[in-house]
Amino acid sequence: MNHRERLLAVINGEPPDRIPWAPRILLWYNARKLTNTMPEEFKGLSLRQVEQKLGIPDPARDGKVFDVSYDGVEVVNREESGKRILEYHTPVGSVRQVTHFSQGLDEQGLPGRVEEFLLKGPSDFKVWEYVAEHTKYTPAYDAYAAYDVEVGENGLPMVAVGDVPLHRFAQALAGYEHAYYHLMDYTEEAEHLLAVMAEVDKAKMWPVAAQSPAVFLQHGVHLSSQWTPPRYFRKYCLPYYREFMPMMHEHGKKVAMHADNDTSAILDEIEEAGWDVLECFVTAPMVPLTLEEARAHWGTRIVLWGCVPSLILSPSYSEQDFRDYIYDMLDTLAPGDAVILGAADNVMPDSLIDRVRWLSELMEKKGQYPLGG
Repeated sequence: MNHRERLLAVINGEPPDRIPWAPRILLWYNARKLTNTMPEEFKGLSLRQVEQKLGIPDPARDGKVFDVSYDGVEVVNREESGKRILEYHTPVGSVRQVTHFSQGLDEQGLPGRVEEFLLKGPSDFKVWEYVAEHTKYTPAYDAYAAYDVEVGENGLPMVAVGDVPLHRFAQALAGYEHAYYHLMDYTEEAEHLLAVMAEVDKAKMWPVAAQSPAVFLQHGVHLSSQWTPPRYFRKYCLPYYREFMPMMHEHGKKVAMHADNDTSAILDEIEEAGWDVLECFVTAPMVPLTLEEARAHWGTRIVLWGCVPSLILSPSYSEQDFRDYIYDMLDTLAPGDAVILGAADNVMPDSLIDRVRWLSELMEKKGQYPLGG
């Protein structure tokens, strides 16, 4: 099997020839280039060439099936005094976001810190309702097809198509620090905004995603025990996904959640929501949930893509502990159904790339399905 065939087999519930090892090394690669610390053997190579030397597939996260634009909304980006300012101007008012950035962060390819979020209260909610209602999702199927051909047998495009409105509100629009206060202090106004966002998604985005040529979508990011605990998940997320997932499945799509957070308290909710894959799935020692607990709870009903916490690739984790972790992980996952190994969430800038290579060689020699067979 090639990389694509192997990944497709797993997400379709079929046995691969061997267990895929598909980490993302983009952050590591960018940091090495920007700080001029690229190992000699990789100097002058593209990201794809480095991935090939390491024996890992293209993560293929750059595909798209729609372009987003706005009617009657002016979007302005500018920089001043070490800050990046994003503004949306509409006939009913304006909102802005301010992000502090630094040379050090830019050098490592890392984002800055948001100091001021777009939505600060009910008056801003009205502005964002206007933005949501005037958002256009224009099919970009030709762009997806071209990207799919570009990736070819080296990987399987996983196309991001957004996030559930509650988490979009909390992470991107109001900020975690303020979003839940808004839900308490301005419940009616905040819930009205969430309802508008959901209806716009359902009417405009869902059909474009469902009818697209993509076979593997990502929808849902960083849902966690802390930020979307069971009570919030059931009230604000499950009703959305109970409609979204069947529509995608009816059109032959598999859907992943970006699961690099603590999910220990929402295991039932995740399964009930209907995801096929949890990608960048992280476990102990980075979060309380262990791989054994996850497997015991879900069995092989959900594909786990991850299971290698990025911490164990760091020099702070000893070589012996790293190898012991990997051997224990493979024992837990045997015979290897419904699993794609990956770094959760990324091979970070300080990761030891030799450990990525070692794991590639291990899976080449010992990763045949069934594990231990």
